[in-house]
Amino acid sequence: MGVSNWRLANTVSRLGHLGVVSGTAIDTIIARRLQDGDPGGHLRRALEHFPAPKIAAKFLSKYFRPGGRPPGTPYRRIPMFSFAPPPEVFELSVVANFTEVFLAKEGHHNPVGINLLHKIQFPNLSSLYGAMLAGVDYVIMGAGIPRDIPSILDKFAYHKPAEMKIPILGTGEKEEGILRFDPASVTGEKLPPLQRPFFLGIVSSAVLASSLALKCESRVNGFIVEGALAGGHNAPPRGPLALNKRGEPIYGPRDEVNLGKIKAIGRPFWLAGSCATPEKLAQARACGAAGVQVGTAFAYCRESAMAERVKQEVLELARRGEVDIFTDPVASPTKFPFKVVRLQGSMSDPEEYALRGRVCDLGYLRSAYRRPDGGIGYRCAAELQANYIRKGGAPEEVVGRKCLCNGLLAAIDLAQIQGHSYKERPLVTSGEDLRGITRFLKQMGPSYSAQDVIDFILQPVEAALP
Repeated sequence: MGVSNWRLANTVSRLGHLGVVSGTAIDTIIARRLQDGDPGGHLRRALEHFPAPKIAAKFLSKYFRPGGRPPGTPYRRIPMFSFAPPPEVFELSVVANFTEVFLAKEGHHNPVGINLLHKIQFPNLSSLYGAMLAGVDYVIMGAGIPRDIPSILDKFAYHKPAEMKIPILGTGEKEEGILRFDPASVTGEKLPPLQRPFFLGIVSSAVLASSLALKCESRVNGFIVEGALAGGHNAPPRGPLALNKRGEPIYGPRDEVNLGKIKAIGRPFWLAGSCATPEKLAQARACGAAGVQVGTAFAYCRESAMAERVKQEVLELARRGEVDIFTDPVASPTKFPFKVVRLQGSMSDPEEYALRGRVCDLGYLRSAYRRPDGGIGYRCAAELQANYIRKGGAPEEVVGRKCLCNGLLAAIDLAQIQGHSYKERPLVTSGEDLRGITRFLKQMGPSYSAQDVIDFILQPVEAALP
């Protein structure tokens, strides 16, 4: 959430590559940045260009606090998504995604992308439209099967309404609800057609890539092939779950991607997961890939939005060779394995985890379920156990779950202050490549830039050898 912000994406794009902003929870992120006083006035400058000025002014009036919040003041919460949200929910989502993409594209003419998770379904319609209003060039999406997204992009290019099917749990039978979003409900007036961005699906198998290429109603333009070494959510191992001595999922030969079959599909692809070296780039190109996607190396550079104190603590652990990344099979309410950097004072610390009162006040990872009275409710396995079970969730599903929403926001210095003055602790995610990040520190000193990362990856393989 927010680590790959507009500053980082803008820098990478200016340098001739594809800078990508994270769209996950960007509505909350923008609302909190405004409440922190919008240092530099960047958000306000972007909002001046939003095509529905009254909507932009509405959110400035509601969330902007000149000079920021007084110390110890909680952030004002935004309303959660649902099948029938109040208009403000869609409006803020559109405005926020527009703002982040606008700033990433500002001052240059190179492409910019946005990354979203298919698993976080409720915000995706309005997020995509907001990003397209700002001229986003690429949409990158995984954590699920984003088969519906390409045709949605087609509709939004002409400001047409679009729908998304979202599972409803609890009946024992497969049931789906329909979430509908009409762009006119936000912009209000007829606008010229928008650029339809290229769509790249994040896949962990050739079967999924082939399915997306063949079964999507509209064109999938390419793929990000992501392995289990990448940070954030990982695809579960194929077959029965087995854990190593540390309690991590074991990945085997069945989880290796057949790059020959990916290449045979005939669309460009990039490799992701510990690929930020000249050797890995050369290997990727030798396999037919267009290049590599880099996450962890950029996450700890100066331009990223990760909280400086967190960044420096993790880098110091890396310098000492003591950094520990744990692929947690239960941390995420999504049930996907989630990579966590073990860091004292963070939510990876058992003592800190025990101190936090479980609460779901952001709701991005909530699931819809059918209540006994026939209505629709929402639950999250990281919420208060009693509430989750009362809503029909299984007791074993709450064990070890962490609030990723609050923890990841705390990791970018946007921690909420909960009841009894409890300040949310960070949760840090990184790929396995974090263990080798000292290659940048050895050359650049105590910190490094996004350009340093790019220059290192693009140097000749021979020059990178010790």
